[in-house]
Order: sequence, then C-alpha cells, then structure tokens
Amino acid sequence: MCIADPVQGCARTVQNNPGDLRDVAAKAGVNEIAERYARALFDLADEQKALDPVAEDLRGIQQLMAESDDLRRMVRSPVISRADQSKAIAAVLEKSGASELTRKFVGYVASKRRLFALGPMASAFLAELARRRGEITAEVTSARPLNEEQVQAVTDALNKVVAGTVAIEHKTDPSLIGGLVVKVGSRMIDASLATQLQKLKLAMKGA
Repeated sequence: MCIADPVQGCARTVQNNPGDLRDVAAKAGVNEIAERYARALFDLADEQKALDPVAEDLRGIQQLMAESDDLRRMVRSPVISRADQSKAIAAVLEKSGASELTRKFVGYVASKRRLFALGPMASAFLAELARRRGEITAEVTSARPLNEEQVQAVTDALNKVVAGTVAIEHKTDPSLIGGLVVKVGSRMIDASLATQLQKLKLAMKGA
C-alpha cells in the first residue's frame, strides 16, 4: 500500500501571539493533515469500489473514539511509542471487524505518527462521500454517545425538515449536560440542556 506522506513538517510556530492564535494554527495544521490523508484514502477506496465498507469502518471508529476515553488518549498521546500505538489500534480495528483497506490505511497513519488526526480524517472522508453523493452532512453533538436507534431517529427527523438526504456526523461534548446540538451547513439547531439552563439563568437575572 503506497500513500505518500501528505504533510511534512506541518508543525507551525507562532511567536509573540496569544494562546488562542496558537490553538487556531494547530487546529489548521491538523485539518490540513486530515484532508490530505482522507483524500488519499478516498481515492484508494474509490478505485477498489470499497467506499461504503470504508465509510462504515470510519463511522465505527468515530463511535469508538466517542465512547472510549482510553482510545482517545491513546491516539493523541505523544509519549506512547509508535510501535505500541500501531499494535493498539490494530487490535481495536481487528476486534471491530474493519476491512483490510481500512486496517492498512490506519496502520500507515500510525506508522507516520498521525493517529492524533484520525478523527478529523474520518470526518473529512465522510464529508467528501456525502458531497459526491449529493447528501447533506449534519453535525450532531450530544453529551453522551448515541446508539444506532438514536442516530437513526435524528436522521429521520432531519430528513423531514431538510431538503435532501442527510448524513450524520456524530460527536460528543460532555459540557452539553444533555440534549443535542445539530449543525446543518450554517444552520444551528441547539436543543441542549446546557443552553436551556443558560437561557434560564439570563431570564432570572432580568427578573
């Protein structure tokens, strides 16, 4: 399997700037890596007529990362060795029944010390697949991971109000406390408990 490393020396040094600018630069660097690796995987999957199996694998990876603090720490840790990261992620993918192409791709990512961008890579791949199929990607953020039935319920609800077929990209954010934040393009539908509590606090201040 040949995937040229898309980004070399992507780390950026921002001097004499506030911390938030450094965060923006770091995030931009991760997104750039993710886009390039995702594009390489997409081309390979397209050539092998394996877009759907790979997409399913990546959704599974997203779900596993959303559910497991240990997995998120493992892929992001700079102190875990390359070999240990490779073994750990290989075991996760084997247990989940991921396809050979996905396992080879993620193994390559691990060998290049790019596992920290695995989540964004999955998101970029799925977004490109949705775009090419004329689907609308909805970013759904919940306080806790949603099961398959809940994801389907959100998908069905969005399909009723959005013109076009909706593809769900699910993320978790414990700070939401409960509820959902749904973003479809530039539209934000915020039904989270945290937002409702904040609105209540503001209303009480004005009382």
